Amino acid sequence: MSTKAKIIELGMSDLDDIRRRVEAKELREEDYATINAMIDSYVTLYHAVGDKAASIARLRKLCFGIKTEKTAAVLGNSSADLLTAAATEGTSTESEGTSGIAKNPAKEPAKGHGRNGADRYTGAEKIDVSHPTLQPGDTCPTCQKGTVYEAKPKVLVRLIGQPPVGGKVYYLQKLRCGLCSQIFTAPQPEAACKEKYDATVPVMIALLKYGSGMPFNREARLQGMVGVPLPASTQWDIVHELAEHVEPAYEAIVREAAQGDVLFNDDTTARILECMGRRRDKRIAPCPQRLATIKVAMSHKKKKGKKEDEGRNGLFTSGIVSIRDGRRIALFFTGHNHAGENLTHVLSRRAAELDAPIQMCDALSRNMPDELKTIVANCLIHGRRKFVDVVDSFPTECVHVLKALAAIYKNDADSRELKQSPRNA
Repeated sequence: MSTKAKIIELGMSDLDDIRRRVEAKELREEDYATINAMIDSYVTLYHAVGDKAASIARLRKLCFGIKTEKTAAVLGNSSADLLTAAATEGTSTESEGTSGIAKNPAKEPAKGHGRNGADRYTGAEKIDVSHPTLQPGDTCPTCQKGTVYEAKPKVLVRLIGQPPVGGKVYYLQKLRCGLCSQIFTAPQPEAACKEKYDATVPVMIALLKYGSGMPFNREARLQGMVGVPLPASTQWDIVHELAEHVEPAYEAIVREAAQGDVLFNDDTTARILECMGRRRDKRIAPCPQRLATIKVAMSHKKKKGKKEDEGRNGLFTSGIVSIRDGRRIALFFTGHNHAGENLTHVLSRRAAELDAPIQMCDALSRNMPDELKTIVANCLIHGRRKFVDVVDSFPTECVHVLKALAAIYKNDADSRELKQSPRNA
């Protein structure tokens, strides 16, 4: 239990007097309280400097990134002997438990003339160019004896710049009779008989906004610069209409995610301006987003007799990643619910005959789903990083922990190399 420190003001002459009395072993009654306060100040300063060093280290990693957190890089040369021992232990473990693992041979450098081959351009228009004078079966114009046949084509890749949402403007010619004023308009081309916004337009806007994080206003500025105006409000209307059409597909994806073998879930804060405005005015009913998210996951609490948390004001985006048969499904839920409540909503659609899934998350209580059982596997990376941050202050203790975790990481790597499933690993 912390108490407010008592401040004692001492000048240099006072400190010199105390030092002389200590050397002469003639301390006064009030000197003990002063020396006690000086010791407390030193301990406080020591811990503050240690915490500050760890905080600066974390800030440095945040600003410049983390190149590696491997044990050898974290401990450095000062713990070379310990690292050698750990390597020896790892070698013996490998020889005993993974003798049947065949190491991958050195990969040959990929052949080609660029980072991406032509087959990677799946969205590019494919154009076949025929030879102007020859066809398969013709006589060779060089030797006049052989017959030419189809060979592997030469491939050229040419890229062009274009706006995310393009447009075409059709001018239909109109003719007016000078006598009867009858107007004759050119028929619309087949491509112009469709809706103003092609089916690809809402998909592109949604991908930019929710797949790449481009705000509507920024997209509107980009479209304006390329001469195809698309205001932010119009983008919202287009995407809102699209959401109604893709809702069945979304529900199907949630059901598929519920069948996963391993599920990751976590929270981050979010902002919904409509909900934030209503939150400030308690007299206004909860916003639609809040009512929807509360309704989704609180049904399980009703069964247990719990009341809905109407007083919750926080806004969160929960990310849930489901893995099954090597495939990943990523789901995002934004609202007042925590990650555990959103995971409850997903797992409520899980097939009853399936075993409990493995849940990967940190140890925060609000990450756990209500009632529904999971095999919890808390994140080791977060815990290990805490020891990496303070390795300079507590080298002996941190070396012990990092060595113990190294064995776990090695077993994990061996399991991946053996292509074991999460339950057999």
